[in-house]
Amino acid sequence: MAQDIREKAYDVIVVGSGATGGWAAKRLSEAGLKVALVEAGRAVSAREFTEHMPSFLLKYRNHSPEVMRTRPIQRQCYACMEYNYEWFVNDLENPYSTPPNKPFSWQRLRILGGRSLVWGRQSYRLSDVDFKGASRDGYDMDWPISYADLSPYYDIVERYIGVSGARENNTMLPDGQFLPPMKMSCGEIRLRETIKQKFGRTLTIGRAAILTAPHNGRAPCHYCGPCERGCMTYSYFSSPFTTVKDALKTGNCTLVTDAIVSHVDMDGNKARGVTYIHRTTRESRQVRGRAVVLCAQALESTRILLNSSTREYPRGVGNSSGLLGRYLMDHVVGGGASGTFEDLKVLPSANPPHRPNGIYVVRFRNTPDTGKHPHFIRGYGFQGDSLPEFDPGAPGIGRDYKKAVKLGRYMVSLGGFGESLANFDNFCEIDPNLKDAWGIPALRISMVHGKNEASLMRDAGVTAAEMLEAAGAKNIRLTTGTEMPGMAVHEVGTARMGEDPKKSVLNPFCQSHDVSNLLMTDGSCFVSSACQNPTLTMMAITVRACDHLVERFRRREV
Repeated sequence: MAQDIREKAYDVIVVGSGATGGWAAKRLSEAGLKVALVEAGRAVSAREFTEHMPSFLLKYRNHSPEVMRTRPIQRQCYACMEYNYEWFVNDLENPYSTPPNKPFSWQRLRILGGRSLVWGRQSYRLSDVDFKGASRDGYDMDWPISYADLSPYYDIVERYIGVSGARENNTMLPDGQFLPPMKMSCGEIRLRETIKQKFGRTLTIGRAAILTAPHNGRAPCHYCGPCERGCMTYSYFSSPFTTVKDALKTGNCTLVTDAIVSHVDMDGNKARGVTYIHRTTRESRQVRGRAVVLCAQALESTRILLNSSTREYPRGVGNSSGLLGRYLMDHVVGGGASGTFEDLKVLPSANPPHRPNGIYVVRFRNTPDTGKHPHFIRGYGFQGDSLPEFDPGAPGIGRDYKKAVKLGRYMVSLGGFGESLANFDNFCEIDPNLKDAWGIPALRISMVHGKNEASLMRDAGVTAAEMLEAAGAKNIRLTTGTEMPGMAVHEVGTARMGEDPKKSVLNPFCQSHDVSNLLMTDGSCFVSSACQNPTLTMMAITVRACDHLVERFRRREV
C-alpha cells in the first residue's frame, strides 16, 4: 500500500478520522472524489470492545493507576481506564508544554475514529444567540455564518447519526431531527416540573447520539452503560463503523493508518499534500492531493500548520493574519450542586438498565427573554441526573452498615458547562525545545479561564443549589470553582473563520484565506465556544464545507 500511496495523487487528503474527518471522507468520496483518509493511529475492531467485561477479568481490576503510568495526563479524562487506555496517546511519546501556573489538560486518542470512540455523545445545536453573540453584548466578533446557514446541515447530520431527544421549542436550544427520547427518572421529572413552574427554565432529557430505535442498519441501545469502552451493536455514533465505513464502501476512499502527519507540503501558495511519519517504522512518507482538509482536532490541526512554515509563510501556513493558534477556548466547568431526594424510597440495584445519558438544563442567563446579567456576559447550561445509588459512605458497622448501603440514597446533581470567551492571549504555539517521539516539534499551550468564566461558575453553583432546594432536595452541596482548561474536553478555536483575512484564518466555508486548496473543518474554526457541546456543530460545519469544496471541484476551481 505504501508504494501505491506515494505514486498516486488524490483529489482530497483528509487528515484525521474522528467525528469530522469521517464526515469529510464520506461526503467527498460519495460525491465521486478520490480521497486519502490519513489517520495517526491504528485501525480498531469491535472485537476489542469491553463494555460487557466485568472488572474482575482485568489484571488490576481497574483500580491501579500504575497500569496507566504512560498516560499521566490522559487518565485525567473520565473515559481513560484500564479497559481502554491504549486508545489514548502515550503522554511520554506525545509531550506538550505549558507555562508555569497555567496547566492545560490535552486529552486525545490516536486510533481510527479518535475521540468519537469515547465522547459523551451530547448533541446540541447552537442558536443565533450563539452565532451572533457579539452583536448582543459587544464582545469580540460574530460568526460569519448564521443558524439559517447551518440548519440544513444539522438536519443532514442528525438524520444520519441518530440523535435521541425531545422537542422543547426553546429559542436558546433549537430543536432537531430526533429519534424517540430516553425516559427520565422520577427525580428528574420532579426537578423538570419544579424549575419550569418556579423559575421558567427548561430541563430536558439529554440529546444524545445514541439510538433508541433501529436506524440506518444499527441496533438501538440496550442500556449496558459504559459507552466509553465501545459498543458492539454500534448504537452510539462513532466514525469507524458509520461515516468511515460508508466512505470506504464507495471505492473512492483509501485509508492510511499509522500515519502521523508532520506538515502540509506546499508549492508556492498551493498545498500539494502532506508528509507523515509512519508510527511504527518511523519512515517518512508523502501523500499528494489537489486539496487538503485538516480534521485532526483543533490543537493538532493547528500544530500541523504551525510546523508547515515555508519562505512564503514563515509563521506557519495560512497565518498571514498572525492569528493561527490564537483564541483557544474550552468550556469552563466546576460550578454546580448535588443533593438527595430523601422522600423517594427507590432501592438501588446492582443490575439495572444503565441509561447512557443524563438531563440538560438549557441556558437561561443573558437570553433575549431574561436580559443582561449585571456581573457577566454569555451563559452556561447544566448536565446532570437524578437516580438511586448505593451509599458506600453510610453510617454503621457490620450488618447495620450493609443494610444502610443497600438502602442507598436518591441522588440529584447538576454540573455547569459555561462559555469560554475568545481571548487573544489564550493560544498555542510551537515549543522550540520540545519534540515528540517521531521528531515532530510539539506544542506549547497557554490558556487560563478569566474573570467572566469564574463568575459564570459561581453563578452556576448558586443557581443549581436554588433549583435543587426548590425541588425538595436535602444535603445540598455546591461548588463554585473552575477546573483547569481542557477538562471539559471541548477545546475549539485557534483558526477562527471570518470574512476579513486580517481578522481570521479561514473563510465562512473553512477555506484558508491564504491557501485556497487548504481547509480546516474541526473545532479549530470556531469563533466562540457557546456553552453547548461542540461536536454536532463541528460535524455540520464539515458537511457544509465539504459540499462547497465539491462544488469548487465541479467548477474546476481546485
